[in-house]
Amino acid sequence: MKFFKSIRFDPSDSRVFDNAAGPDEWAIPGGFIFAGESEDEIRGKLKQAFSNGFLSLESFGFSTFVSVAEIDQTKVAALSAGLAQYFHTHFGAPSPEVAKPVAEAEIQFVMDLCSDVSINEIFTLRRFFDENGEIREEFRIIDAPGAKPHARVWEVVED
Repeated sequence: MKFFKSIRFDPSDSRVFDNAAGPDEWAIPGGFIFAGESEDEIRGKLKQAFSNGFLSLESFGFSTFVSVAEIDQTKVAALSAGLAQYFHTHFGAPSPEVAKPVAEAEIQFVMDLCSDVSINEIFTLRRFFDENGEIREEFRIIDAPGAKPHARVWEVVED
């Protein structure tokens, strides 16, 4: 099985997000964090998290990039339980048991996104409000460096 893990190429996440995910934290898109918010209410660092942040399931911080990693069923169950508890604690779900199916659906969504993708592929996210004010998410896989040939800019020739 495969799942998203947060990655950092540089320290920018710690500057652009109020709460940045650490490297190698399991992550989901987490668009539910913004449910009930209007486009006008989302500003500053919150807007950065809204626009392209993946939500860590460990620190509940944000990451700009995630990579696909192997995960086992025991860890998947633990992530589902933790997310259900988060829904109960932070979003008013009556209990973790009631929130469990929703948490499992979030986890399964990521596993479905990763199912046909190679380990170490890097994903980005673009989140936006559509013309009806609904939140939409688009995912993109970043090509690895060197995957495409580069044109030469300079050529050294002898006189």
